[in-house]
Amino acid sequence: MSKEYYELHIAGLTRQLQKFPVSDTLDIAAFILFGDVELTEACARELLKKAPAFDYIVTPEAKSIPLAYEMSKQSGKKYIVARKGVKVYMDRPERIEVTSITTLKVQTLYLGHEDGDLLTGKRVLIVDDVISTGESLKATAKIVEKFGGEVVAACAPLAEGDAADRDDIIFLAPLPLFNPDGTVKE
Repeated sequence: MSKEYYELHIAGLTRQLQKFPVSDTLDIAAFILFGDVELTEACARELLKKAPAFDYIVTPEAKSIPLAYEMSKQSGKKYIVARKGVKVYMDRPERIEVTSITTLKVQTLYLGHEDGDLLTGKRVLIVDDVISTGESLKATAKIVEKFGGEVVAACAPLAEGDAADRDDIIFLAPLPLFNPDGTVKE
């Protein structure tokens, strides 16, 4: 079986994204920043141009970490990762549950007070790699709010499917969803 790809144009670059089935009726084009430094730097630069003023970046673990790092580096603002599991160094971790399109199961995000307390009274920019159902954003926003942070915006390089119609997120390009035959899902 030959591989199918979607050609993505984003932040002045072009990438071929391989398509993968996530169910019998839905395929996605996989957007993976890991290892693509040029793409990560370009997306960070363009997202920062669109972002409102913020004090901290918060990102859910894991695929968006390189982007949050690069946005932190370019902006000079600290980034914090909401983890998928409790780590021994976490001080009284708070937890939020989330279900996303790519994991297909309930995940839990944790943030300890050693990082979470820094968010109290601060403006927070939530960063993810792709916004699809918005569940990861909601969970990340809830954990930020548990610590008294104010979410000023949520952003990602791509808005997948219906997320591209939202006006409450910042993104650089839409990413369609696909039928198993390769056609764009309407």
